Amino acid sequence: MRVTPPRTPAGGPRPGAAGPNLRRRSQLAGEAAAAIAEVESALTVEADSGSAAFFDVDNTVMQGASIFHLARGLHRREFFTTKDILGAAWKQAYFRVVGVEDPDHVADARASALSFIAGHTVAELESLGEEIFDERMAHRIWPGTRALAQLHLDQGQRVWLVTAAPIEIATIIARRLGLTGALGTVAEHVDGVYTGALVGEMLHGSAKAVAVRELADRFDLDLARCSAYSDSYNDLPMLDIVGDPCAINPDARLREHARAQGWRVRDYRTGRKAARAGVFTAAVAGAVAGTAAAGAALRRKVT
Repeated sequence: MRVTPPRTPAGGPRPGAAGPNLRRRSQLAGEAAAAIAEVESALTVEADSGSAAFFDVDNTVMQGASIFHLARGLHRREFFTTKDILGAAWKQAYFRVVGVEDPDHVADARASALSFIAGHTVAELESLGEEIFDERMAHRIWPGTRALAQLHLDQGQRVWLVTAAPIEIATIIARRLGLTGALGTVAEHVDGVYTGALVGEMLHGSAKAVAVRELADRFDLDLARCSAYSDSYNDLPMLDIVGDPCAINPDARLREHARAQGWRVRDYRTGRKAARAGVFTAAVAGAVAGTAAAGAALRRKVT
């Protein structure tokens, strides 16, 4: 597990936007202002150094899958071929749609993902990740979720991303949003070159809860005063261990569970019926991207 501190806060909108983009920025600003008013009345976490907030990334902080946006950018830069990512897409799609981990599918997908980055350098991926964030991710950050994260920061709390996305892109997102740091995927590298081997296990499901517990021990956090945010029922282990869980843009199972438990639910999406109808399409898109990144790692030491 690795914690990477931020270096610079998030920047503003990219220059040169006009017309529909200007209207979109105005809309996002309005959504953010409304979200701030909402969370100020809803969030009751005690502000002290012993509390923190943990955010999933995909569909929680960002619209869509960060790894998908990363993969599209890498593919455009010929980091890997179309044949590479299509070859492993089915196993990823099966997992995302059915929601059941087939060990053989997971192992094969992880091996395929690692084969794509083997031989590339860490510096190369990090540099491209910075460009791709600006091109494909910055405008997809949910204003409401960002307002929530900022509120925690304003209360003097640490805020971490906890995601199965590659640590390189997770760190970029955290830094651009001015967050404390990120826990994410890690691939082994020697002398700055990826070897194609995994470090630890996939940061998914119960592994996220373990990572958060380790982080709490490292920084002397009281999980009963901490918050966690996710869109996915798969992140229930992480949500269950904090005193203030919140479902953001939740899937059907998480929404039902959150309501039954009396948890906060925030949905910043529009066109929910269309979104539900497009679940399979989104899953396939995420599957194609999922094969393009290294498997998640949990056990890297906190630095």
